[in-house]
Amino acid sequence: MSLNRNEKAAVVADVAAQVARSQTLALAEYRGLTVEHLNKLRVDARAKGVYLHVLKNTLARRAVTGTPFEVAAESMAGPLIYGFSEDAVAAAKVIADFAKGNDKLVIKAGAYAGKVLDANGVKALASIPSKEVLLSQIAGLLKSPVQRMAAVVAALAAKKGEGTAPAEAAAAAA
Repeated sequence: MSLNRNEKAAVVADVAAQVARSQTLALAEYRGLTVEHLNKLRVDARAKGVYLHVLKNTLARRAVTGTPFEVAAESMAGPLIYGFSEDAVAAAKVIADFAKGNDKLVIKAGAYAGKVLDANGVKALASIPSKEVLLSQIAGLLKSPVQRMAAVVAALAAKKGEGTAPAEAAAAAA
């Protein structure tokens, strides 16, 4: 079913609004996927805050014109599903994880920070831990020296406590 001019403008405006909030774009060819598989992919994407949509490539190119994602315009050919995310790795991770279990979804390209990514670049971006995991790793690194210092102080206090105990006992006996 063909869209009229107003409907096309609405689609471009909707996608452009999403593009303005996003850090990452991931493109994948979905040829051969069943509706059931696409629905599962959409549910996974929605749960992780990824805007996932099948778009006409001309409308997608119009929506990304003048944005950092414009560098991926040359890759916008064929039956593609577009994933946009505010989180730097979420779109790439959703598509790459689904592609691991389903060989019909083929990662084509992506864009991040104004640079176009090939399929391997999207997979590399997907392998980066999520923001929450990175924050917990940093917290662990910051906590480690404090724990070590506390252990050293506790050991010194215990050693000092052992050293004074016999001296106090001898003084009390005298």
